[in-house]
Amino acid sequence: MNFINKLSAAWTTNDSLLCVGLDPDLARFPSHLQHQPDGIVTFCKAIIDATAELACAFKPQIAYFAALGAETQLEKICDYLRQHYPHIALILDAKRGDIGATAQQYAREAYDRYGADAVTLSPYMGFDSVEPYFEWSDRGQIILCRTSNAGGSDLQALDVGGTPLYQHVAALVAGKWNRNGQCALVVGATFPAELAQVRAIVGDMPLLVPGIGAQGGDVAATVRAGITGGAGMMISSSRAILYATPAAGEDFAAAARRVAFETRAEINLYR
Repeated sequence: MNFINKLSAAWTTNDSLLCVGLDPDLARFPSHLQHQPDGIVTFCKAIIDATAELACAFKPQIAYFAALGAETQLEKICDYLRQHYPHIALILDAKRGDIGATAQQYAREAYDRYGADAVTLSPYMGFDSVEPYFEWSDRGQIILCRTSNAGGSDLQALDVGGTPLYQHVAALVAGKWNRNGQCALVVGATFPAELAQVRAIVGDMPLLVPGIGAQGGDVAATVRAGITGGAGMMISSSRAILYATPAAGEDFAAAARRVAFETRAEINLYR
């Protein structure tokens, strides 16, 4: 099953547009996991098991693993997701952007090493920096478009022939870049007006929407701006779910499930 079909099925099966981010921060782990050799695996598996029926996708952020030298633990987590929850989309949040043979190696990393259904990519080195990923015709490419951080405006809002650059990116990706029909875009919840503009450009293309939860994006405005056919979005929340217990207690998984349940319910209220 290709990325888009898997995502569409998860939207329906789990009645969810929620994407759960996996950003392991040892300093925020329960104390009993902070010094375990496989503490990251144990933590992430517990989060996955607690929230899987509430999510359409899981999104491990590779930098959180690589900074700790925990790529092998990331492999185990991705294996666990594929074995136990193969119906839920696995997105590797890597934001890669390079050309030629280097891009092909990054694609192998995402799709072969980690078995991801999709990977996030930067478009700013042009088409040949994303073209190698299309060799995996069933996998997704999620292109940065209008990101949730304030500094994104430095480049993404630049005027390009009367059109903001992010809208130019949206049109490119929805058009000639979408070679296998597996592309999506990253558009932040912190900019609902721009989110609506991107939706108008790309039609039914899926949008990965970070920025709710810890970043403060408004759920109602986000859903209303980006919804299409009752779905069309992966609305991502990471820290608000992972670290729902301030003291990082042993009940962290139950707390994560509670917040994920509440977040899905709030999203569905406006679908």
